[in-house]
Amino acid sequence: MTDPELSPLDLAIAPNGNIVVSSEHPFGMSDAVTTVREYDALDGRLVRVFSPNQLAEFRKPRGLRFAPNGHLCCVAQDEVVAFDFISGECLGVIVRLPRLTGQALAFFP
Repeated sequence: MTDPELSPLDLAIAPNGNIVVSSEHPFGMSDAVTTVREYDALDGRLVRVFSPNQLAEFRKPRGLRFAPNGHLCCVAQDEVVAFDFISGECLGVIVRLPRLTGQALAFFP
């Protein structure tokens, strides 16, 4: 991958086989841009960027998982944010927990 705005924190393989990566760039800075980025698995090309569009704080994104319903979920500071993977739309905060700083999510049936 050649993406100067990528600062990888976690990655997951999407249902379509592409790679999704949580990113905070520049890492650790108070004005960092936080996103989830999708890359083509064959050539590493940036496919699209998921952003919270003011529906969530989305600071310090870390763990990524796909929920059983296909939504892409990302743990961030104080919250878990969901995205509709098909449309790329941010669905907002699905969990809010002060002082949450997680690396992983697990979904149980």
